Amino acid sequence: MVKQVRAARTRQSLIRAAAEVFAADGYALASLPAISRRAGVSAGALHFHFASKDALATEVESAAADSVEKLAERCRDAAGTSLQSLMSVMSGLLLAVADDPVVRAGFKLSGDPSRKGRAAMLGWWHDCVRDLVLQAQRAGELADGVSPDDATTTIVAATVGMELVSAADDDWLSADRMAQFWSFIMPRLAAVPERVLVSVSDETRTQGSLQ
Repeated sequence: MVKQVRAARTRQSLIRAAAEVFAADGYALASLPAISRRAGVSAGALHFHFASKDALATEVESAAADSVEKLAERCRDAAGTSLQSLMSVMSGLLLAVADDPVVRAGFKLSGDPSRKGRAAMLGWWHDCVRDLVLQAQRAGELADGVSPDDATTTIVAATVGMELVSAADDDWLSADRMAQFWSFIMPRLAAVPERVLVSVSDETRTQGSLQ
C-alpha cells in the first residue's frame, strides 16, 4: 500500500512537472530530463510511469480535459440560462488557464503544430461553445439574425487569442477583463442582454479555481 501511494504521488508529480515544462517550452522543445529534474525524480522513475514524451503529453491533456469538464459542469449547474452558462464556462476556463499549469499545458499541447492531429482540448471547447449557443438559440436567448456558427467561431477564437496573450503576460487575464469582454460582446449576441449580464466578475473569481 505504501508503495502504491508513493507511485501515485510520483506519477502526479511527473504530470504537473511535465505540464509546467510543456506550458513554458512547448512540446517540441520540452525534454524528458528537464521534466524529471523538475519533478525531482530519476529518469528511470519517469520511464517506469511513461514510456515516451508523447505518452506523458497525452496524460497531461487527459488531466486537463478532466479538470475543465468538471469546471464546465459546475458552471452550467450554477447558471440560470444558456448564455450565462457560456459566460461562466469561458471566464472560468480562462482563469483556470492562468492559474493551473495543467490546464494551460492542455490547451497549449492541443494547438501545438508539432503534435499534428491532436487538438482534443480545442475540439472539446468548440463543441462545448456550440452546444451552449444552440441551446441559447432554442430558448430564444439569441438576438435576431445571430448565426450560431458565427457566434461559436467568434467565442472560440477569442478564447484562443486571450490564452495566447496571457502566455506572454501573466497578469493579462483577470475576472474584470472577462467582464469587459462579455460587456462588449453580449449586446450583439443576446436578445435581452441585460438579463444575461449579471455580475460575471464575481462569478469567475469563484469558478476559475479548479482546486
